[in-house]
Amino acid sequence: MARWTADAMADQAGRLALVTGANTGIGYEAALQLARKGAQVLLGCRDEQRAKQAIERIQAEAPSGSVEWLPLDLADLASVAAAAAQLRAAHQQLDLLICNAGVMVPPAGRTVDGFELQFGINHLGHFALVLQVLPLLQAATAARVVAVSSGAALFGRMVFDDLNFERRGYQPWAAYGQSKLANLLFIEALARRLKRAGSSVVACAAHPGVTATELQRHSPNMQNMPAWLAMPAPQGALPSLRAATDPAVEPLDYFGPDGLLQMRGYPKRVPWPSGAKQQAIADQLWEQSLRSCDLADPLVMATP
Repeated sequence: MARWTADAMADQAGRLALVTGANTGIGYEAALQLARKGAQVLLGCRDEQRAKQAIERIQAEAPSGSVEWLPLDLADLASVAAAAAQLRAAHQQLDLLICNAGVMVPPAGRTVDGFELQFGINHLGHFALVLQVLPLLQAATAARVVAVSSGAALFGRMVFDDLNFERRGYQPWAAYGQSKLANLLFIEALARRLKRAGSSVVACAAHPGVTATELQRHSPNMQNMPAWLAMPAPQGALPSLRAATDPAVEPLDYFGPDGLLQMRGYPKRVPWPSGAKQQAIADQLWEQSLRSCDLADPLVMATP
């Protein structure tokens, strides 16, 4: 079977795509390829200068592309709400949402709202964003929500009475694994609720394998990994792009590299981790995330 590359992407003209964390790394590469294929692309980024630099680079490589900045700080739920409101005011629908932004094993820290940094940015910020733009996704034809997870989800564990590592003490890798497992549990819960609501929105996920990006800046061991092991960012973006654009994608599809241990290669469907299949845990995360974000459930009528 032929390897899937960006050349296989269908034309995206007329589609609106939001990519979070699109100023660098695989988010930037995903935004670039979507712009090349004709999508109108919004870069959901915190830093205006870096966003504008990314826009200039994309426009240089894809002169016909339409790219704009959407101010978005996933570590601040008020910023997430403002970004969602701006999006709803400016657009009638949203076709693609790639939840890509994230942090990886940073020093201990808290979001503006007091949550452990990785859980707050990687999960709660995206949870709040998706739920607040859900009307735009539902207004589109076969919209996609793609959560960019990680192989670290395999060792993740949800500790609901200590999600912020206050009792355990901060453990960077445990916190990262928890946040990446939360990405998949969120998609599991979202997909079930969308199905019950009769929605055409497809919720799926991807992971980039081992890709050399700025994300690893807090992990010296990963920064020093052999060049033959880490993929360049353009290749690392392919699982996200396939999940977002392949017409054959179905709810709860999960894409990762096809090589050894899913560390590198070209995107293929990979098994949904068993730890992310537990519906009771996914539902508990959903309810706790609603409370943490102080949001009403837009799909409440679709739950049992």
